[in-house]
Amino acid sequence: MNALELVRQVTALTGFTHAAGVEVLAAEPGKVELELARKPELLQFNGFFHGGVVSGLADHAAGAAATTALPAGKIAVTVDLHVNFLAPASGARIVAKASTLQVGNTLCVVTVSVETETQTGRQVCAVANAVLRVVDMPRF
Repeated sequence: MNALELVRQVTALTGFTHAAGVEVLAAEPGKVELELARKPELLQFNGFFHGGVVSGLADHAAGAAATTALPAGKIAVTVDLHVNFLAPASGARIVAKASTLQVGNTLCVVTVSVETETQTGRQVCAVANAVLRVVDMPRF
């Protein structure tokens, strides 16, 4: 299974990503790009994407990026996630771009940039760093 098929399969099966409507835009070994369209149930009281949604998208992108760099039968699960919010995620969609920095036998390190797509273009609204543990892939 190639990287794109793997990420699409895992994204479609999991509860949060399926319910939120996460779309896989691109995937290659060590890199993933995911998108989430604006929906009222994903927003906070000021009408911006909720911080938990931004963090959740970054988390899933990090896990997917690390998993695409692992041997078949392995998956990466989050041990630590640190998110810095830089601007309100106020656009029509948010896009998470994840890239692996280090892939090991037990731990992986991934960086993620989350952009919000507005009428004037894309703006980085958050950055995240994640540490993930390598475990056996569950049966789907």
